Amino acid sequence: MAIEQTDLKLLRIFLTIVEAGGFAAAQSDLNLSLSTISSYVTALETRLGFSLCKRGRSGFSLTREGQVVFEEAHRLFKSVAHYETKMRSLRDKLNGTLTIGLTDNTITDPGARQIERTIARFVQKAPDVTLNVVTYPPNDLLREVVTGAIQVGICAFPKTVLGLSYISLYPEMHRFYCGVDHPLYTQPDSEIDIDEIRRFRIVGRKFWLGRDLKDFAIARPHAMVSDMEAEARLILSGAFLGYLPEHYAKQFVEAGRMRPIRPDQFFVEALFQASFDSNKQLDPVAELFLDLLIEDFGAKRD
Repeated sequence: MAIEQTDLKLLRIFLTIVEAGGFAAAQSDLNLSLSTISSYVTALETRLGFSLCKRGRSGFSLTREGQVVFEEAHRLFKSVAHYETKMRSLRDKLNGTLTIGLTDNTITDPGARQIERTIARFVQKAPDVTLNVVTYPPNDLLREVVTGAIQVGICAFPKTVLGLSYISLYPEMHRFYCGVDHPLYTQPDSEIDIDEIRRFRIVGRKFWLGRDLKDFAIARPHAMVSDMEAEARLILSGAFLGYLPEHYAKQFVEAGRMRPIRPDQFFVEALFQASFDSNKQLDPVAELFLDLLIEDFGAKRD
């Protein structure tokens, strides 16, 4: 059937009812009486030709058809909002400030080089926008995205937060390293196993939530760090073992100051993602940056 303006109004009311959890719960959101809400749903059901929900003493629940209508209507209004944002960006000159959050020590990662391309394209398309680029450890970066201090955060996030959307960009390989002054530096990989490694001090990362320790089954790390430079310094001291991004450790490996241990067994692939608050309507500036980021990385918006 052709969608008319009346259908859009009825669908919006239906969405509000479902998201609120029932007719009574939606009253305050809609500012309508129960009888009026019921009449609107009945009108929508008549228009569609099937029942959308069950209501009564047993409570509120969707029919199979109602669930489909809810999902499709949700997509419809999300597309409408995206269209309106796009049109505003074409009509209005983009200005204001875009705050992007990055994690530390990714500039040497070949996988992250597209970020510079995205920034260059963004500046070309929105020359009047002020870019505010900040760097935080992953946990702090996640907090700043949640609080709205950062519009777009790019990081290998330690956990998934309900209400945030994530766009997968590129993987970062981490390997397990020792410094030149460590006893394992001259020991062949064939002679190194987990039991051997557990004899030594291992660095943990606050933001990895124990992922860097699970292979070694130790109760707690012998040192804790919040960034890559701190971990590299401990490894270079010769007193600790720990994980580092392969691209970041490369400079020290080539200088003969550290080496990877058992790269065939000890490695972690961290997925870098762009994150933003999906509960808030993004302004045209942030929308433009995300669109360019998706294009440059060949990514998909969830």
